[in-house]
Amino acid sequence: MQKEELNGYKATPDGKARGGVLVLHAWWGLNDATKSFCSRLARSGFVAFAPDLYHGKVTDTIAGAEELRDALDADRAKTEIVQAAQFMVERTAPKENGLAVIGFSLGAYFALDLSVTHPQLVNSVVVFYGTGPRDFSSSKASYLGHFAASDQFEPQSEVDALEEALRSAGRPADFYKYPGTGHWFFEPDRKDAYNEAEANLAWDRTIKFLKYRASE
Repeated sequence: MQKEELNGYKATPDGKARGGVLVLHAWWGLNDATKSFCSRLARSGFVAFAPDLYHGKVTDTIAGAEELRDALDADRAKTEIVQAAQFMVERTAPKENGLAVIGFSLGAYFALDLSVTHPQLVNSVVVFYGTGPRDFSSSKASYLGHFAASDQFEPQSEVDALEEALRSAGRPADFYKYPGTGHWFFEPDRKDAYNEAEANLAWDRTIKFLKYRASE
């Protein structure tokens, strides 16, 4: 497992890779939790790469995250995400199959957007407590969503609208709501929100989904 020469963090499995996964970080930036997640994917057999959309800036406070998010040039971020996806497809996935993209909160929006704007690059999408576009008519991906039972940052109405948009476009989508959880329930460094049992369940579902899609 190693850092990548690109602007981000890459983790590779010891043996033959099942495929590539692009990981898009939450509004905290490319922190240790995101890097650990990439390493965990590598131990499950996937090449994982997380581009650093904040270019070295990281925070662990909501106020700091809001500042970084507001300062982010969305167009530049999308360009960098496309470049990272193309890099991963060229090295880890047949071009006709694409790769998996996983996004957390802020990253979920960009993951969903990528599946619409560059459908040829994306085979599957996993989102953690985040929503995005409403038109998925151009998408070729399958979707898996993990959402908190009580989330002040992502209203249920937005989750319902996303699920309906995917189904209206004929895209396969499985959404799960995790009881007793709030936003960031999957992230172990968020001590006020992390729910180990539900996070493990979300992880198991994610790996099953990724392995299935990689085998098709």
